[in-house]
Amino acid sequence: MGRRGLIKRSVALGLISVPTMGFLSACASGGGDDQEKAEAGKKTAKNPLGVNDTAPMEFVLFDGGFGKEYAEDAVTVYEKAFPGAKVKFSATQKIQSTLQPRFNQGTPPDLIDNSGAEQMDMGTLVGKKQLTDLTPLLDAPSYDDPGTKVRDTLRPGIVEMGRFDGEQVWILYYAYTVYGVWYSQKALDSLDEQYPETWDQMLAVCAKAKKKGMAGWTYAGKYPYYLPFSLYPMIGKVGGREVLDAIDNLEPNAWKHPAVKACFDAYYELQQKGYVLKGTPGLDHIQSQTAWAKGDALFIPNGSWVENESANVMPDDFDLAVSAPTGLDSSDKLPFGTIWASGGEPFVVPAKAANAPGGMEQLRIMLSEASSKNFTGKVKSLTAYNGGTDGIELTPGLKSGVAALEVAGENVVNPRLQDWYVQLQKEKIGVSGLGEMMAGRATPAETIKKIQAFADETAKDSSIKHYKHQ
Repeated sequence: MGRRGLIKRSVALGLISVPTMGFLSACASGGGDDQEKAEAGKKTAKNPLGVNDTAPMEFVLFDGGFGKEYAEDAVTVYEKAFPGAKVKFSATQKIQSTLQPRFNQGTPPDLIDNSGAEQMDMGTLVGKKQLTDLTPLLDAPSYDDPGTKVRDTLRPGIVEMGRFDGEQVWILYYAYTVYGVWYSQKALDSLDEQYPETWDQMLAVCAKAKKKGMAGWTYAGKYPYYLPFSLYPMIGKVGGREVLDAIDNLEPNAWKHPAVKACFDAYYELQQKGYVLKGTPGLDHIQSQTAWAKGDALFIPNGSWVENESANVMPDDFDLAVSAPTGLDSSDKLPFGTIWASGGEPFVVPAKAANAPGGMEQLRIMLSEASSKNFTGKVKSLTAYNGGTDGIELTPGLKSGVAALEVAGENVVNPRLQDWYVQLQKEKIGVSGLGEMMAGRATPAETIKKIQAFADETAKDSSIKHYKHQ
């Protein structure tokens, strides 16, 4: 099957969730004077959202693995469409600490890429009515075809991911991410090995790598919520989707399922046998990716943004590849190839934005074929737009990601903890739980007990909007 065929197949799978961290409990507490709303503009065929063509528009982007050039290019299109409007564009890694005071004061920007280590908690934002319903954007004519609504140009599952309850859509996930275990095919070939499908095979590959002076694994030790990118789908593979559903639903004792224990034990074994790169617990995402790209470690759990984020340190002949997580053995409930793939880079328009139509129009531009192609060509990742790859030479990582989706078929999982419970996922499960375990400071049994207590706390917190699998 050709590349275009692979992409069409992967799109048709209905996959769909990227990374996050946050502490927004105080973000929605009121105070301050709300900013004045821009007067609505006239709705026309070219301006279906009724953007005021002289109103300023402010766009704050998360400055992460995808960079900011793709967004700056889309801003240029906005400025050409509304030459009388001044656009203030900025990019930061500190989304929460930069924007929380502005939410409190009622003066947020018009469009935010709410991502990264300081991602604001979506459940809190939605629960406190801090976001604008994006239905008008989804029902607007698409940028390329006035006869097709924006919602009908999106990959399956993107609209559903932005809902918290009912039909309102609060979030538009712009990127489309494949999560898994990333590695250099060249390095694996040098060991005369294939990607391991069972845990015994994984341990054997890591042992062989260690003899050649290469660690089996590394990860973002300072941000250990990267570990679930391969660990969660492994849990789903071993125990079935229902285990992940119970975890997402914050069900009592969900973390005490035997599949969770088995997978925690497997990862802990990597640490205990010395197969994790020395010093990993002290590395951030860039440092761990750099060490991995230089050949210090064979495997790293990550998302498809890693190809762009590591481009400046990755050798030309690295031959980047991604695989679904290794399982335990033939008793696993789901087949090898079970992988996590979903929408990422969550964009939101604040409820108190001065120019909400402008923020939505900027998103409408970004969801055009041209902007989507620009993103894919520049950052080596797919977008929520269902297409935009014709004529683009797929990079090794992107090509491998599309192939992994083909192998997965219907066995694609989409854990929702990182969308709904940012602080639980990042700070508690990640840093306090998995981070301590993988540093050798807690056993799997101790870690499970701690994480279950964290999940129970979240389940009892009535201030947090709770997710339920249907």
